[in-house]
Parts: sequence; structure tokens; C-alpha cells
Amino acid sequence: MASPSLSKLRVTMSARRVKPSAASRSIAHSTSAGKALSFSLHGLRAAADASNHDKVLRMVMFGKPGSGKGTLSSRLVKKYDILALSTGDLLRQHIAERTAVGQQAEQIVAQGGLLPDDVMLEVVTNKLDALHNKHWILDGFPRTLGQGKLLDTHLEKQDAPLTLVINLDIADEVILSRISDRWVHLPSGRVYNMSYNRPKVAGFDDETGEPLTKRPDDNPEIFSRRLKQFYASTAPLLSHYASGHEPTRLVTLQGETSDEIWPKLEAIVRSTFPTLRERAPRRGRYSLSNPFMLTDNPWFIRQERSSG
Repeated sequence: MASPSLSKLRVTMSARRVKPSAASRSIAHSTSAGKALSFSLHGLRAAADASNHDKVLRMVMFGKPGSGKGTLSSRLVKKYDILALSTGDLLRQHIAERTAVGQQAEQIVAQGGLLPDDVMLEVVTNKLDALHNKHWILDGFPRTLGQGKLLDTHLEKQDAPLTLVINLDIADEVILSRISDRWVHLPSGRVYNMSYNRPKVAGFDDETGEPLTKRPDDNPEIFSRRLKQFYASTAPLLSHYASGHEPTRLVTLQGETSDEIWPKLEAIVRSTFPTLRERAPRRGRYSLSNPFMLTDNPWFIRQERSSG
């Protein structure tokens, strides 16, 4: 027969063995434990998503009128797996499709007014929200500090912030000389420059043989007004992006021609976004208004023929 002290010791040891098992069952079946496990996994996924922010190209490009934004954007889109979105094309698409925002925009445009920032934001984000984890370039928006803040807020809510802002810093006199030498075939939008990219026959379109003309706004007076507007609206916006909003990176590129700036732009994009793939050769070009479709979009034809 065991002594009372030995029996007490066995009961104590048994109780100690039972406590961890009971505690394990309690933790395994508790609601709070389930939440803790779920939170931990969610945290890991969130961290992984955050680490991918700087691997996806979500870009806007700024530059004075005639600085070459369209030309350089079209080169990136043509060579790499990037989608380009033009706010002008998107707005025209909404109007043509008679969407709610398109009908609102049509009335404002018909009256000669400017679209409110919230309307422009809706036009843009309706398309951007479908491009999560895809590389894209946004053309034409934002143009003001208020629009920039609205866009930032929306993209942050979508967990898809801007990752690159390019500022093309071209001297005023260089752009003025460039537009002074520029001629256009108005029906097609094909652009020529008498300093480079000259037509085969001076004064006539290469494709149709029709006469070339000057754009109404290609003169020093109008350029000066557009330049003042650019400085007034864009300078605060660039200061906003320069103030360090992670993961947005602001890069300023200088040069006199698009051919001079292109290698610098390409080097920035390739080094910053190593997962970006070159586009396989295909017929046609990606449409700005519908980046999921291939088309011989005249916007690209114009920009590729243009110096600017």
C-alpha cells in the first residue's frame, strides 16, 4: 500500500500532465486563437504585397508642352509589357458609350467648362482599378496638386500607389525651336519636323501626298501662355511628389531631344522594375482607350513620327 505522501505526489504529477493538454484544447478551440492565427497569415500576405509595390510600374510623366511625353511613353509601351492610358481617350470613350460619367462630362464640355476633379478621377480610376499588378503609364492626369492628392488617396485605398514619376526638364528655347519646325498632316495626325524627321517631299505628307499645315497652337504666343499654365499647375505637384511619398520615386530627366532622353528613361525603368518584360513582336499597337485590345491607333502613329 502506498504511503499518503507518495499518493499525493502522484496526484500532483497527474494534475501537471493534464493542465497542458487542457490548455492546448482550450487554445485550439478558442475564437480568439482563431483570430490570432488568421491575423498572422493576413499580416504575412500584406507584407508580401507591400514588398511588391516597388516591382510594379505605375507611372505618370510630366513635361512642358512639346517636351516629348507622348513619344517617350509610346516607346516604352511599344518595347515593354506596359499599358498606356490617356485621359482624353478615356473621356471620349465614356462619352461615346453614354455612361453616367460620360453624359455628365459631355454636358460640361458642350458648355465650354472644365470637368471637376472628382469627375476626372472617376474617368481615370474606372480603368485603373482593373489593372491591379499590371504595369501602366497614365497620360494627362493629374495636372494639379488637388488632382494629385485625390489620385494618391484612391490608389492607396486600392493598395496600388504610384511607383514612378518622371519629370522631363527641357529648356524653353529648345521646345520653341522644335514646335516652330513642326508640320502636321491634319486628317491623320502624322507629324513631321524640318530639323529631323523631314517628309520625303517638303510640304507634303508621305502617305497621301496631301499638303502639310501648321498646328494652330504652334506659335510663340500660344506656347508662352501654355508654358505659364504648366508652371502654375505642375510646380506644386512636382514638389508634392518630391517630398518623399513611399514608394513613389520622382526622377528628373534632361536633354534636347527624345532620342537623347530615351536611354536615360529606359535605364531608370529597367533598373527600378526588374520584373518588367519586353513585349513579344506583334502586329498592331495597344490602344490607349482600351489597353486590352490591339489596334493601329493613330495616337501612336502621330507620336512615333513626332520629334517631341
